[in-house]
Order: sequence, then structure tokens, then C-alpha cells
Amino acid sequence: MTTDELIALLDPQIQPIKPDDTMAEAGRKALLPDLVKMLKHEAGSRTGEDIEDVHDMRVSIRRIRSTLRLLNEYYKPKAIDPYNQHLRRVARALGTVRDLDVMIDNLTGFAATLPDDRKAALQSVIAKLDGERTAARKDLNKLFDKKSYQRFVEDFGKFLTTEKAGARSLDGDLAPVQVRHLLPTIVYDHLGHVRAYDSVIADADATTLHALRIEFKRLRYAVTLFSDILGSTIKNFIEELKVIQDHLGQLNDISTAEARLTELIDSLEPDEAAPAIEVLRDYITHLQSKETALRTAMPEIWTRFNSKTVQKHLASAIAAL
Repeated sequence: MTTDELIALLDPQIQPIKPDDTMAEAGRKALLPDLVKMLKHEAGSRTGEDIEDVHDMRVSIRRIRSTLRLLNEYYKPKAIDPYNQHLRRVARALGTVRDLDVMIDNLTGFAATLPDDRKAALQSVIAKLDGERTAARKDLNKLFDKKSYQRFVEDFGKFLTTEKAGARSLDGDLAPVQVRHLLPTIVYDHLGHVRAYDSVIADADATTLHALRIEFKRLRYAVTLFSDILGSTIKNFIEELKVIQDHLGQLNDISTAEARLTELIDSLEPDEAAPAIEVLRDYITHLQSKETALRTAMPEIWTRFNSKTVQKHLASAIAAL
């Protein structure tokens, strides 16, 4: 079955989540749209004509993996572990391409602000990175062409459209099994993991902020996954989540870029690439100034997120269940 045929088969089977769905069936409904989105961006990820296809396919996989992590206790491990393994493999291959896409795009944008002589110094570096990206995309396409990948997407699609497939058995007639029973606890558990960082946020280093960013991602996935059945104020809460998550994302991107650029400088021949190395070091300095500004703004953004006004948006949305 081709990817287009699989999309045509799965797309019409997407259904809305209901409050009285069991968590296993709600998860199935939540995962299917993301699988379809993932498949729709496969062709563009193969060609690289639009770098956003790799990004969007990677985001879809990240959402799928986060949902499986969030709801793993409602499925038998043997049922979902093989899917997680395949998803991890594809995400890693996409991530290699995406990191190079971002670095090339950022360096190209920075080069455009430079005088011609300094701009020319960066061209060899950008060309080197472009060669690495071409090789990474070949590896990605080899993965897509494997029969094991084709079997994975078909089997996963079948799993997501087969009621009760791989679901754990439910214990007792009065056990809390529906979304409306369990979602409040799940959401507030993730909120608790986020707010635990309050004691370290003032002096948080890059590693700590990266860990906080992951906790925010998990909280955001938990609420966006079920946003259609929560109260209308969830939209306000998600907007606030986006603000702080984007802020942390920029800090993480800068930290990652600084490390990658330092590696890149170390890989260049000092004599032959001296002009390029000088420009790259200037770019690192530019990134560090942005990082300082973002860190300075962090306490204010953190305080706003934890304010009663923002937290009431979440409480009202949960109460609607």
C-alpha cells in the first residue's frame, strides 16, 4: 500500500474524542490525526523542497510519542513498544536533517546582514553543511524505503482504527476509566511537575531550563490532546503555555546552536578557514547576547504563567468535564 493510499484509508476514520470514552479509545482517536499528518509530510520530507515538511513530520511524531507516553498505562506494553521503537528511529533521522536545516537557514540569514567579504567567508561553511544535509536526507529516504517502515505505518494505522486493540483490561465496574474521570488528575500531575521548578528558576542553567521545557511540552500535550472536550477557557491557557514554551524553546535552540557551531569551528582548518571562523565566532557572540536578553525576561514570564489569572483558565476548563 502506498503512503497516499494509506492516507486515503485512514483520514475518513478520524473521530472526535468524547468525555465518556475510555482512555485507551480516546488515545486511539487522538493518535490517528497525528499519524495522518505525519504521513502527509513524508513526501515533502523526502525532497526537502520545503524545510517545514521535515519540521511538521517531526512534530507529528513527537506528539504521537508524547501521547503514547502519557497514556501508556492504558495499553499493553507488547502492543505499543514496537511502534515506539519505529517512531524513535524515524524521529532521529528527521532530527538530523532538521538541525541542519535550521543551522543553514540561520547562517544564511546572518550572512545576509554582513558585508560582501564576510558574507563570502561563510559560503564554504554553508556549503559544507549543505553536503551533510544531503547525506542525512539520503539516510532518511533509505529508512522510508525500507519494508519495515512500510509495515510499521500500516500496522500502526490498523492498531489505531481497531477498537480495544492492545488495550489493558478494565478492573471492576466502578473503576475510573473514562476521560472525564482521569483527565483532571493527569493534567494537574503534569502542572505539578512544572511548578516544582519554582525553587530553581531564578538561577536555572541551560540543562535545567531544557528539562523544564520538556515538562511544559508534556503539560501542553496533555491539555491540547483533549482541548475539544474541555471548557472554552482552555484556549487562553494554551496561549499562555505557548508563550513560555516558545521562550524556553528559543533558549534551547541557542544553546544547541552554540554547541554545534563550536564543534563546527573545531572541525575547520585554522589557516584555510580563518575568515569563516572569525565570522562564526561573531555569530556565537550575537547568539549569546540574545540568550542574555531571554534569560533576563524569564522571571517575568514565569511569574505570569503561575498567576491566579492564568491558572483559573485551566481550572475553569477542567471544571467543564
